[in-house]
Amino acid sequence: MDALDLARWQFGVTTVYHFLFVPLTIGLGIFVAGLQTAWHRTGKEHYLKLTKFFGKLFLINFAMGVVTGIVQEFQFGMNWSEYSTFVGDVFGAPLAMEALLAFFMESTFLGLWIFGWDRLPKKAHLACIWAAAIGSNLSAYFILAANAWMKHPVGYEVVDGKARMTDLWAVLTNSTAVAQVPHVIGAAFIVAGGFVLAVSGYWLLRTRAPMWRNAARAALVMTALAGAVVAGTGDMSARLMYEQQPMKLASAEGLEHDTAGAAFSLVPGIEIPKVLSFLSAHDPNATVQGTEDLQRRFEQQFGPGDYRPDQPVVFWSFRVMMGFGMATVGLSVLGLWLTRRRREFPRWLSRAMLLALPLPLLSVIAGWLLSEIGRQPWTVAGELLTASSVSPGVSLAEVATSLTIFTLLYGALAVAEVVLLARHVRKGVEEQAPTPAAAERREPSLMY
Repeated sequence: MDALDLARWQFGVTTVYHFLFVPLTIGLGIFVAGLQTAWHRTGKEHYLKLTKFFGKLFLINFAMGVVTGIVQEFQFGMNWSEYSTFVGDVFGAPLAMEALLAFFMESTFLGLWIFGWDRLPKKAHLACIWAAAIGSNLSAYFILAANAWMKHPVGYEVVDGKARMTDLWAVLTNSTAVAQVPHVIGAAFIVAGGFVLAVSGYWLLRTRAPMWRNAARAALVMTALAGAVVAGTGDMSARLMYEQQPMKLASAEGLEHDTAGAAFSLVPGIEIPKVLSFLSAHDPNATVQGTEDLQRRFEQQFGPGDYRPDQPVVFWSFRVMMGFGMATVGLSVLGLWLTRRRREFPRWLSRAMLLALPLPLLSVIAGWLLSEIGRQPWTVAGELLTASSVSPGVSLAEVATSLTIFTLLYGALAVAEVVLLARHVRKGVEEQAPTPAAAERREPSLMY
């Protein structure tokens, strides 16, 4: 094992951990804004209680996401200086827009929302949470646009061994980003919906309070709709993968040789004829390239080397992503069907809703592994190999030390996150409601 291997492990560990918070922040912010909108329109007290309850869970998760996200930037300088040198001119614009526009908007209006209870007019306070939630989604857009450029670089030229941006609009409207952004944001709404379902299921097992049924119903609708978005954009991603990342597609299906009318395999040994060709090119007889044949072509194009990713990881990541994601969406559709006429939730369904917490998280992590490991051995497809991206002056001992520190630190943060979230969930909503006297005097509710 060398410094490159440990640097990849470190970036994988820290990014996966950070990615646990990102999708929940993206989806939960919109959900909280929707709850506050319902309270603003109807004046019903239980919407206010749910807004403050899930609002605090959102804030805990947001704070942890910010802390863990800072580490990502330091790693570019510590372990990946050659990569930073190559992509800096291209990445500078979208990352600056993310920090100065989206994150600034998100954090500023979130601060106003936190401290604006009973201080700002109701409409202005409602606008603050919507602005913060929209900022979270804008932030995701700029980050994903930069990430999409690594898979399908456009709007640039290489000058003196460095990528120079020639067209910002091409980078921001990259076809890979156009498919990837709604796919990832849709998955984020599934994660947030699953989180709300699990919390609601926990309380429905303990109380029959109507507010939890309302929260669960809203989460079921959000998860089902997000599932439709993910399915549609997943089809777009498959076709783009067929054109732009054929090695990833072949590895995800375990296809070794070019095959016309390629079959789709759910698990090894179970294949559905011609489905892979249809999903990839909308033609059941289309030829899908295989890893071994692509390897020979890449050697001729780029020189000697192994251009195949870790095939077992890519293969099973794809199936975990699809399986757990479909299970979560299926649970939401089932819940909507069971409660279509009466709003009561069977106890077995409330128990099943607890599974909606881990399943979508495992699904998005598997999706991230598929996306990033499937691009290997490139950091920038066709331009920069991962082996050429690592910092030349960093030793194995130095990377091992930082990896150990980050792992221990993130372990402690994980414990703190779980304890804070669990403690707040167990408290329920009653403690979050402002007293009538405070409401009459328009004093702060002291929630935050």
